Amino acid sequence: MHPVDIFQKIAEQKIREAIERGELDNLKNSGKPIQLDDDSWVPEDMRAAYRVLKNAGCLPPEMELKKEIISLKDLIYTLDDDKEKLKKIRELNFKILKLNTMRKRPFYIEDFPEYEEKLYDRLL
Repeated sequence: MHPVDIFQKIAEQKIREAIERGELDNLKNSGKPIQLDDDSWVPEDMRAAYRVLKNAGCLPPEMELKKEIISLKDLIYTLDDDKEKLKKIRELNFKILKLNTMRKRPFYIEDFPEYEEKLYDRLL
């Protein structure tokens, strides 16, 4: 039996027991749709582990890198010093390249709109 299956069975059992004791009656937002995070990029067999890490405040390496990329983009827009800006742009490009090599899905230019026009100009 896969370790994730064991945790899933334990969780289901605990939920059934809580329902029988009435502990899940009258919950806040009961009957309303749940807002789930999009975890479609996570392989199905790893989703439970990633959720546990997320709930513990840990991010998978790909998400941590994406967070760094977003922060770096924001920082670049605030810089006035051209030399420092160029340095940060190079760092951003490296992180984007690293992210694209880490993930198993194809690169989508829509994820990086600031490069879209430049890429199209080079390809045409």
